[in-house]
Amino acid sequence: MREVFHQSLEEIQAGLVEMAELVTVAIDKATRSFESGDVALAEEVITDDAVIDARAVAMDESAIEVLARQQPVARDLRIVVSALRASASLERMGDIAAHIAEFTRMRFPERAIPKGLKSTFTKMGELDVEVARHLTDLLRTEDLGLIEKIRNVDDDIDELHVSVFEKVLGDTWKGEAEATVDATLASRYLERFADHAVSVAKKVVYLATGDWKPDTAAIAVISEGRNPEVTDD
Repeated sequence: MREVFHQSLEEIQAGLVEMAELVTVAIDKATRSFESGDVALAEEVITDDAVIDARAVAMDESAIEVLARQQPVARDLRIVVSALRASASLERMGDIAAHIAEFTRMRFPERAIPKGLKSTFTKMGELDVEVARHLTDLLRTEDLGLIEKIRNVDDDIDELHVSVFEKVLGDTWKGEAEATVDATLASRYLERFADHAVSVAKKVVYLATGDWKPDTAAIAVISEGRNPEVTDD
C-alpha cells in the first residue's frame, strides 16, 4: 500500500512538471504570435489551453484522492497541499497565455503590439518564457537556487510593466484609445504571468522547508543540500 501511495505522490509531482512544460510552450507561442501577428500560432495557444485546464482538473482529483484515502502527514502532506495550490496557478498561467494570443486574433491582420512599444513587449515576452523555464526546472529538481532567478526575472518584468504605463500616460503618446487599452491589458497579463510563477515558486519553498516564509539563510542551506535543522556548531 505504501508503495502505491508513494507512486501516487510521484505522479502528482510529475504532473506539475508536465503542466509547467505545457505552460512554457503556451507562453512562448503566445508572445511570438503577439509580436509577429501570426494568427495561426495564436489559435494553437487558444485551442491547447483546454489541455492545460484538463491537466489541472486531473491533478486536483489525484491530490484529493490521496488526501481522502491515505491521510498523508509531514512532507507527504506538503506535497499534496503544494500540488493543489500550484496547479491552480499553473492553470491561470495557461489562461494568461491564451489571453495574450487572443490579442493577436482580435487585431489580425494588423499587429497587436501598439507602435512605439514593440521592443518593450518583445523583452517582456522573452522574460516570461525565461521565468516559465526556470519554474519548470524548479518543479523538476526542487533546486531552490532557482528561486532567486525567478524573483529577479519577475523584478525585470515589473520594471517593464511600469514603463508601459509611463509611456501610454506620457505627453508623447499618440495612440488611439484602442491601442492604449491593448497596451495596458497586454502588459498586465505579461506581468501577472510572472507573478503566478513566483507564487508557484513559493509553494516549492514550502514543500522543501515546511515554512511559507522561510528566511534567506534557510533557503541557502537547503540549496546547498544541507539539513536546515543541523548547525555547524
